[in-house]
Amino acid sequence: MPTSAPISEDDPRRAEVLDLLSEHLADMYATSPAESVHALDADALAGPGMAFWTWRAEDGSVLGCVALKELDPQHGELKSMRTTAASRGRGVGTALLGHVLEVGRARGYRRISLETGSQDFFAPARSLYLRHGFVPTTPFADYTEDPASVFLTLDLAGAPDGGAVTAPTTSGSAPSH
Repeated sequence: MPTSAPISEDDPRRAEVLDLLSEHLADMYATSPAESVHALDADALAGPGMAFWTWRAEDGSVLGCVALKELDPQHGELKSMRTTAASRGRGVGTALLGHVLEVGRARGYRRISLETGSQDFFAPARSLYLRHGFVPTTPFADYTEDPASVFLTLDLAGAPDGGAVTAPTTSGSAPSH
């Protein structure tokens, strides 16, 4: 039985990853005004300054994905975190978040920030981030105030546990948030 999440670097342009990203973008446009959708397409997720990971089941199917964009040498942005519908509520989101925070700490980031929606659809995601120490912040990077957006940040240096997130133990079936 694995004791850590099967998370590995991946290419967001792979067919099975594209399916999950297409679902992600479709939901973003269905729940937010077009001008408030900040989700990236696969080419942008594979671009410079980006790192992209997936969690795969034992059979190789994609259960979730996440990206980390370097904003500057001390600040990263969590992008495009998504889990499949079948894996939600089983630890995948928590594990992906934990992985990004570990990478951020290893890179020497002082903080990791994110933008998510203010609509009810995004409540589970906001709850996950708040549960792991993220706090509301002002718009960062190129974002501007937007009633459809919520901006959150985690001070990795100031977090009582360093921003650590415990990854779930799995039994080969799909975990998620």
